[in-house]
Amino acid sequence: MKLTELLITDLDRELPITKRALEAVPDKPDWKPHQKSMAMGRLAGLVAMMPSWLTMMIQQDEFDLAPPAGGQSQFQMPSTRQQILDTMENGFAGARKALAGTTDEHLLKPWRLKAGGKVVAEGTRLSMMRDALMHLSHHRGQLTVYLRLNDVPVPSIYGPTADDQRFG
Repeated sequence: MKLTELLITDLDRELPITKRALEAVPDKPDWKPHQKSMAMGRLAGLVAMMPSWLTMMIQQDEFDLAPPAGGQSQFQMPSTRQQILDTMENGFAGARKALAGTTDEHLLKPWRLKAGGKVVAEGTRLSMMRDALMHLSHHRGQLTVYLRLNDVPVPSIYGPTADDQRFG
């Protein structure tokens, strides 16, 4: 099996569980469990945007999270429920299409993550994409804690929860 096919399989598995988590988010965009925590709306928007990072990793050799003075991020944070769900759906669809249109050789080429012009992470596109998918899982898990703290039923992710007995 090709590396691109493995990543597409990962995306196909992650899409419905990410969608369930985002659909459960209540309309409390400013709520946070602690003053140092990210607000729920921002966290949901981040989870929604993350699949699109894979497309960017295929199309660009690097990305700067905090571009030097005057630069802007290419990603706009969605804010409404519909924007969040549309961003997530479009991100997964775009990543799937980008993976289908690339090669395993391209996935083994270097990719860099920068902040303020400085390299903060570097690896093959494949390793950085896998990191991005793990990062998505991390923030999605964080979001489910926010749901629990707001008495919102937590959907099944990789297995049943106290609220949803499905297996993923």
